[in-house]
Amino acid sequence: MPGIDKLPIEETLEDSPQTRSLLGVFEEDATAISNYMNQLYQAMHRIYDAQNELSAATHLTSKLLKEYEKQRFPLGGDDEVMSSTLQQFSKVIDELSSCHAVLSTQLADAMMFPITQFKERDLKEILTLKEVFQIASNDHDTAINRYSRLSKKRENDKVKYEVTEDVYTSRKKQHQTMMHYFCALNTLQYKKKIALLEPLLGYMQAQISFFKMGSENLNGQLEDFLTNIGTSVQNVRREMDSDVETMQQTIEDLEVASDPLYVPDPDPSRFPVNRNLTRKAGYLNARNKTGLVSSTWDRQFYFTQGGNLMSQARGDVAGGLAMDIDNCSVMAVDCEDRRYCFQITSFDGKKSSILQAESKKDHEEWICTINNISKQIYLSENPEETAARVNQSALEAVTPSPSFQQRHESLRPAGPTRPPTARTSSSGSLGSESTNLAALSLDSLVAPDTPIQFDIISPVCEDLPGQAKVSGQGGRRTNPFGESGGSTKSETEDSILHQLFIVRFLGSMEVKSDDHPDVVYETMRQILAARAIHNIFRMTESHLLVTCDCLKLIDPQTQVTRLTFPLPCVVLYATHQENKRLFGFVLRTSGGRSESNLSSVCYIFESNNEGEKICDSVGLAKQIALHAELDRRTSEKQKEIERVKEKQQKELNKQKQIEKDLEEQSRLIAASSRPNQASSEGQFVVLSSSQSEESDLGEEGKKRESEA
Repeated sequence: MPGIDKLPIEETLEDSPQTRSLLGVFEEDATAISNYMNQLYQAMHRIYDAQNELSAATHLTSKLLKEYEKQRFPLGGDDEVMSSTLQQFSKVIDELSSCHAVLSTQLADAMMFPITQFKERDLKEILTLKEVFQIASNDHDTAINRYSRLSKKRENDKVKYEVTEDVYTSRKKQHQTMMHYFCALNTLQYKKKIALLEPLLGYMQAQISFFKMGSENLNGQLEDFLTNIGTSVQNVRREMDSDVETMQQTIEDLEVASDPLYVPDPDPSRFPVNRNLTRKAGYLNARNKTGLVSSTWDRQFYFTQGGNLMSQARGDVAGGLAMDIDNCSVMAVDCEDRRYCFQITSFDGKKSSILQAESKKDHEEWICTINNISKQIYLSENPEETAARVNQSALEAVTPSPSFQQRHESLRPAGPTRPPTARTSSSGSLGSESTNLAALSLDSLVAPDTPIQFDIISPVCEDLPGQAKVSGQGGRRTNPFGESGGSTKSETEDSILHQLFIVRFLGSMEVKSDDHPDVVYETMRQILAARAIHNIFRMTESHLLVTCDCLKLIDPQTQVTRLTFPLPCVVLYATHQENKRLFGFVLRTSGGRSESNLSSVCYIFESNNEGEKICDSVGLAKQIALHAELDRRTSEKQKEIERVKEKQQKELNKQKQIEKDLEEQSRLIAASSRPNQASSEGQFVVLSSSQSEESDLGEEGKKRESEA
């Protein structure tokens, strides 16, 4: 017998459009079988009715022939020859009538019973399972839609539990019903062969038996053929029984193994996220705008094919192109209070799609997969191994070198003296700061009606308010590698750190706060939204030079410094929580829109997957600057102490010299006073004030000596 087509029972839980499309083919086949078997049943029923009629007619003929002798004909009375002849005919026809009766019984058992059982039991079972499966599928879709509409901000444990339980029950019911429905459709492929062959086999065997009863000269070749057909039917029956047993065991095993997968958001510890995928498929909710503020969500099957994202509605034979995701950007977004949403933006920024995953695991895997495809990793020989190597290299690239930190570990300041800087990690989770973050409001981060600057001010315009104080030496040609062609040295030539990055300026705007990374995240969101609303896709590419003194934006063609940001004014810097290409920093400057003396401006840039590395470089530069400042302050303090000691030493030497002079003068006075007192008492020696004080001290000492 040729091979039997089967539905894959293992793919019933995934319920992909391919499986549904294949199911549609089997359902069409079942409908065709049902129509054909109904026609065949009517034809065989006519044979059976005709055979019953023939048996009844033969029996009636035999009965009439037996009653011939009882008839009284006006002519040709008692004809014993005719009567005996008719009696003989009656016996023969009676025997034929018995044979026809036996044939009718055999046709009822061997021909009508199998096809009637197939029509009334198997085909009706398929129809019933189809209706039950459709109901279970609709219930599951309703439960999934209700689960997808769960609020992210206003979570209700009771409602969430009821909805999750409803999804679990409906998904389990759909899975079990679908498996049994697939099993019945697979079995139908065997049963339709049996339902066709068994009635024909019974019909032919009944006819052979019928003819054997009337003749011994039947063809043996026909008997051999029917014997072979009977053997084939038995083989198909045995194969069907074995396959049915295997499918039942598969159903039991899948029911046990698939129980954790009925939950829409499985436990991440049991099903870890695979970040090295380059192909993925599954159902997503796609957001479709129906108006300025209204939108609808359609659940479709999405899968990746090379560098394309394909979508396929349930029942479609093939998928269609949804978006080209080569060199695209993807990030997690909050959309209409729905969870697990992410946005894909094409490489030229002209097309974007917002999709919603079913679980956190699918959400992270979709983002990682699209990022890997965007880097064209799928073109390599071993995509998953290449993706793992690239992700590991990226992780190592954004990890700062500990060499400088080890050299200055002893000089690391305490917590209160550290600069108020911040950056996000690659995970993007808020961690222990969730309580503080929940207390922040958007109005406290960005001033309302704040204008957004989408392009860099050229050097000739740097005298505008709020920019001249930041730009510093604008318009001067700068060598980013610290090599000066002339005699004048660059102000960053002696800097320890020189790192150059390629960045694209997205925009800047004034902010109200500069003490939390949420300021940068909210600014990113508003600038990206404003660019999308106003269809602004052009970005100015520059070289960002990070030194220990400042950050510089340098024109890549002319090497002219476009903007200079003093490093002490950079008070906050962070990367986007999901899209590591985006980073920004807050610059605290004097002036601005506010009445106060200080204002804060947030600058947002896009890099080539180096956002974290840039933030690490800025952090390292600020640490180097901090340690240099501490060293300078320590040196100045030491010099001040030495100056104080030197001044004290000078005062001490001066005091010693005065005491020495006084002592010398006292000796001179003592030596000159003795002869003067003996010769004449009327003569006096005029002394200075210090000498007089010393002489008084000398006289008191003399008096004490005389008293002693």
